[in-house]
Amino acid sequence: MSHQNIHDFFRIGDFFFELSYPTELTVPPHFRLFQVSTSEGLSHADYCYTITCAPQLPQLDWPVTARREDLCVMRSPVSRDDPAAALEGRLIGVKGTPGYYASYREHSGQEAEITLLQDRLGSLNFDPVFTSLLALEKRMLQQNSLILHCSHLQYQGQGILFSGPSGIGKSTQARLWETYRGAKTLNGDRALLRLIHGKWFACGWPVCGSSEICHTGDSPIHAVVILQQGKENHIRKLSPLQAFTQLYSQITLNGWDYEAVQHGTELLEKFITSVPVYQLTCTISEDAVFCLENVIFPPQNAE
Repeated sequence: MSHQNIHDFFRIGDFFFELSYPTELTVPPHFRLFQVSTSEGLSHADYCYTITCAPQLPQLDWPVTARREDLCVMRSPVSRDDPAAALEGRLIGVKGTPGYYASYREHSGQEAEITLLQDRLGSLNFDPVFTSLLALEKRMLQQNSLILHCSHLQYQGQGILFSGPSGIGKSTQARLWETYRGAKTLNGDRALLRLIHGKWFACGWPVCGSSEICHTGDSPIHAVVILQQGKENHIRKLSPLQAFTQLYSQITLNGWDYEAVQHGTELLEKFITSVPVYQLTCTISEDAVFCLENVIFPPQNAE
């Protein structure tokens, strides 16, 4: 086995990081879209991940704080004076597959080490599996950004985010806008929500689900649309409380991390006070496009 490592740099939102990994590991194509070079004027990385391969995973002896079928989370002991200084470790698996394929251990606030099982390398070329190695949801919250489950559509330079449970028709409605209005889908499954100079933007994310639509472009968010299937098309604007309730289940938050949940909740509250959120009950038709368009892009001569 080769012991040489590749050193690449990536940027997702405001998070600029170095990834050191063995030559036998393939970075998925969608993740590779976010690769950058230091020539962009970035003097150093915010974070460094080092990935190694081994025949077995190292033992992490920190106390367990959360456990589910595909994940075991541990935290290092800390003093009472600085509980926020706790480091995190993880054993990472895949639902429905016995055992873990990787371990993640933070060495500091700027560095983490990831160990992969050698006989599971072939399964890591899938976007969600590879991305789960890096605990990016933690890093995004530290950058005051949220990950939203949605289809990110760009129309006339503005972002429209179709959100809702899996299978509700997010990609279908995005395709209708592509067909009838010439819009472009930038990501069929996720968007990174960032506050830039007082305005919320939808930005690229390296996971796009079964849509296979993944681009790095950003859009100022014009509206978020919560979808509901129906026999007729009608739309209503949600109150802040209704918007919060609908969107909270669609953002990525680690329930075991109290500080993260609190910070994510605060960011979501700030988001819904700045961006209009609608509920669209819709059919699969051009009428659904017209119904939404007439509200969020009203005719200029309308009184």
